[in-house]
Amino acid sequence: MAANKLTPLQEQEARRKAAEEAKKNKKPAMRSDAEKTQRKERVEKAKDALSRSVGIKGDHVASARSALKDYLRRLNEPKQPDDARFEALIEAPFKSPPKKRSNDRF
Repeated sequence: MAANKLTPLQEQEARRKAAEEAKKNKKPAMRSDAEKTQRKERVEKAKDALSRSVGIKGDHVASARSALKDYLRRLNEPKQPDDARFEALIEAPFKSPPKKRSNDRF
């Protein structure tokens, strides 16, 4: 059992080699023209929402802006939000969240 255990250096080297091999075998993503135009439109909308939301104040604005920035960072990942979720992401900095109701009726 002790003979099969790798040292940390061996583990690191094995991970590095596996990453190199995966990089060699990686195929570039082929996107259709429709997907390209949709991505461009979404990027433009997200950047526009970021630029318009610069001066807005509120607790919800910071988290909405960070969500937009995160979306732009993760553009190349395969899992992207659907249209309804993307529109909610774009509108989030401009909509104030609903106020919390208190049950202090006594």
